[in-house]
Amino acid sequence: MKEFDFVVIGSGIAGLSFALKAAEKGSVAVVTKRGKADSNTAWAQGGVACVTSEEDSFELHIHDTLAAGAGLCHEDAVREVITGGPDRIAELVKLGMHFDRRETNGENELDLGREGGHSKRRILHFQDSTGMEIERTLLEQISCHPRIELMENHMAVDFITTGKLGYAMQNSCVGVYVLNEATGEVETLRSDINVLATGGCGKIYLYTTNPDVATGDGVAMAWRAGATISNMEFIQFHPTCLFHPEVKSFLISEAVRGEGGVLLDARGRRFMENHNPQRELAPRDIVARAIDAEMKRSGSKCVFLDITHKPADFVKSRFPLIYETCLVNGIDITKEPIPVVPAAHYQCGGVKTDLNGETSLRGLFAIGEVACTGLHGANRLASNSLLEGLVLASAAFDKSTRNRPPRVTFDLPEWRPGQVTDVDEMVVIFHNWEEVRRLMWDYVGIVRTDKRLQRAATRLRNLHTEVQEFYWNFKITTDLLELRNLVTVASLVVDCALSRKESRGLHFTLDYPARDDAKFLRDTTLRRT
Repeated sequence: MKEFDFVVIGSGIAGLSFALKAAEKGSVAVVTKRGKADSNTAWAQGGVACVTSEEDSFELHIHDTLAAGAGLCHEDAVREVITGGPDRIAELVKLGMHFDRRETNGENELDLGREGGHSKRRILHFQDSTGMEIERTLLEQISCHPRIELMENHMAVDFITTGKLGYAMQNSCVGVYVLNEATGEVETLRSDINVLATGGCGKIYLYTTNPDVATGDGVAMAWRAGATISNMEFIQFHPTCLFHPEVKSFLISEAVRGEGGVLLDARGRRFMENHNPQRELAPRDIVARAIDAEMKRSGSKCVFLDITHKPADFVKSRFPLIYETCLVNGIDITKEPIPVVPAAHYQCGGVKTDLNGETSLRGLFAIGEVACTGLHGANRLASNSLLEGLVLASAAFDKSTRNRPPRVTFDLPEWRPGQVTDVDEMVVIFHNWEEVRRLMWDYVGIVRTDKRLQRAATRLRNLHTEVQEFYWNFKITTDLLELRNLVTVASLVVDCALSRKESRGLHFTLDYPARDDAKFLRDTTLRRT
């Protein structure tokens, strides 16, 4: 058993930010199931929404966030994150983060971008690879810190709670089992402060902008441990993922539309004005549904995003990653439109927390995309997520170290594998993985019905039984653990969607196309009994 003052699971902006602060107070383990830079953060292109301009204000940013959230944002959470943003950005810059700047009337100022749903330019960015630069900045500090142990290729299996250990006390999280992929052994980590920062669950869908690590591990682990889960029906589909047979999961940033890119149908005609007066700058749920409707109406496999009317030099300098990636795959975005389709992008629900990242389970915090703080409501405003990660990491650190009681001694049991054997047919795991992703795409996508949701729920129950049998009878592997988590999180999405008999934000159902504030102006919450 290894003991730490803090255990952080995940190596994105939220987890690394927390770890750096926590290392001032004690020893920290950062557990990440792949390499240290494999996170949703590293894939973030657009940037960080933050009020920095005299033309902008906290109230405008708050208004835009509340409007996008379709009535379900918690205003206290919105205010906390938005007003706390500038100080957290200043800390990030002090660590070495670079944001793009430009010369305006002889003044060197931040080059602020604009994205859908924002009334002002307020997106801080580094070209079109902001997340990579944030990840570089934080890892540079983490990698050489003497109090931080970075455990790469270690996958968290399950939390250890006092309830499971049989202690007669308030159920608390006191540690975690993690699989060391190099040795195949499960290690025991002991800590009174355990922080989930595992990101989202995009890989439960067949098409996603997320990296392969986004399998919903944190939500599934928290659910099994007994924590409250909230608003999982609200899965944000990004309107513009590159449609290309040789490329998967490549996002075409919303900033392209923010800089004047327009959406065209298969015949080269603009169509967004038929769906919303904000056209291409409407909130993401509206744009994604408009594209979905256009593709179904015309039978086309994609639509097109056109920014060829902008100067070529501007496009190349503002979007170098997108330009180079498309060019390598035969598309010159300065001369031809980009084929795009919607894809699963962001999990707006998650492990329910307060404004300090505390969950319903003592000793367990959740920050970043894995958490549901109330900031996003029924639909996330573009580029608010990285800001939330920074602000909530700081709040969770303050809370977890304030008036901290002495550590209680627990004799944690070692992992007992039982009489298991190696998985004899990996093809079964891969088949089930693909089945989950296909049924979620077909039945629990951008537009839903109760009939489709019921079909998904029935099949997921059967898959859960199959996966549990695998879990108990075979030696665990990362693939098996990810499949187990995928099935759990997919079921939570379906259960939440079935319970919301209205259309709101990202949850749109043909059976209940209207918004019903009288019955459903509230969060959806689930807790394992």
